[in-house]
Amino acid sequence: MTDSTIPLQTDGAEARNVAPLLVGSVDALARSRLFTVSADALLVEVAAQLSNAQISVVVVCDATGAAMGIITETLLVRRLGLGQADFFSTRAGDVMTQEFTSCAPDELLSEVLAMMHARGLIHVLLMSADNKPMGVLNARDGLRALLAAGNHEETLLRNYVMGIGYQ
Repeated sequence: MTDSTIPLQTDGAEARNVAPLLVGSVDALARSRLFTVSADALLVEVAAQLSNAQISVVVVCDATGAAMGIITETLLVRRLGLGQADFFSTRAGDVMTQEFTSCAPDELLSEVLAMMHARGLIHVLLMSADNKPMGVLNARDGLRALLAAGNHEETLLRNYVMGIGYQ
């Protein structure tokens, strides 16, 4: 290994130089960051979810559990601050953003992180094939997973070169 830094280029080829982890490798942590509400939920419920979470996004789902949109802390504060919403009467479906970025468990984590960096995203939804949210991938969590994988590979290589062998 010549460089232990994680490239955050938008070039997919450079992203593939990092340990070939799949997004699914961090799915347990992504699942722990998933918070959902129905489109009928009041903003006071959304705010309560966000205040208890380690993430700044809530996924708005339909009756079947499919993702319809998202509400971020920034969106919520903006709407409330501009007087465009009321905590006790506005529904989540009225303020949610219908455009969101998602990824699948079988995508390369390094490529998803490179895309997130290029777009300035902090998190993306981990989605199943039937449009149901499975988790929220946070950029920090993904970078930690890549770093851990890189450190493990470096240790294996060092042990091999030193004659200790693989452990």
